[in-house]
Amino acid sequence: MQNFLDFKGKTALVTGAAGALGKGVAEGLAQCGARVFITDLKSAQVEDTVRELQAAGHDAAGLAADVTDEAQVRAVVAAAAARFGGVIDILVNVAGVAGQKAVEEITEREWDFVFAVNCKGTFFFIKHVAPLMKARKGGKIVNFASQSGKLGSALLSHYSAAKGAVVTFTQALAHEFAKENINVNCVCPGITDNTGVWTFMSSNYIENLKQERDDVVKRFTAKIPLGRLASVEDVVGTTVYLCSSAAAYLTGQAINVSGGRLM
Repeated sequence: MQNFLDFKGKTALVTGAAGALGKGVAEGLAQCGARVFITDLKSAQVEDTVRELQAAGHDAAGLAADVTDEAQVRAVVAAAAARFGGVIDILVNVAGVAGQKAVEEITEREWDFVFAVNCKGTFFFIKHVAPLMKARKGGKIVNFASQSGKLGSALLSHYSAAKGAVVTFTQALAHEFAKENINVNCVCPGITDNTGVWTFMSSNYIENLKQERDDVVKRFTAKIPLGRLASVEDVVGTTVYLCSSAAAYLTGQAINVSGGRLM
């Protein structure tokens, strides 16, 4: 029987790979045999992550870049292609940022920054990776959206709007790339524990609600049928699946990883 999670001979490019989710995705793909090229904003963090992957016996490399700068994105894609024989089979766009403010307090600069990282960065990487995938008549693209991109979240209006845009961008590209045998999907995680986004948001909620962390967690898990926050492993598992041959007949999907909160 086919081993659906065998990525031997495949090359994956993962953005936002110094963060908990991006690093987890890179590790998950590498553990299944993929060669991995990673990128994130800070060189030291990229280098540390590459060293960890290599120390675990994986074929890995990386280059720091600002995903909102097209020239830097182009350089990352070129470096990844050069490192791995001109091939990128898998692209996972994890890089993202959140902001938490009442809408009347959000500045134009803050609004633009959230959209630039979440939307423009995703666009730039797909724009420059797509020709490599089209040349090989196949590929897997997985974008990171959010539960907030479907339901909307109070005090996260710019983040919700940006992630909603990622969902519909994914759907548009699923139509556009179907004839090239390129699957384009996205994951929509709920609140994910032990990530930078949740650390940022929970600290604000703790301060604003004047509650202990455990009470804040209970407040947010009350509506989740499975009764807990998502783990990094929950999100990574779904992402690796979407990158695999097991998901060959899935495209244009926005998969909820929300413990049943969003169905």
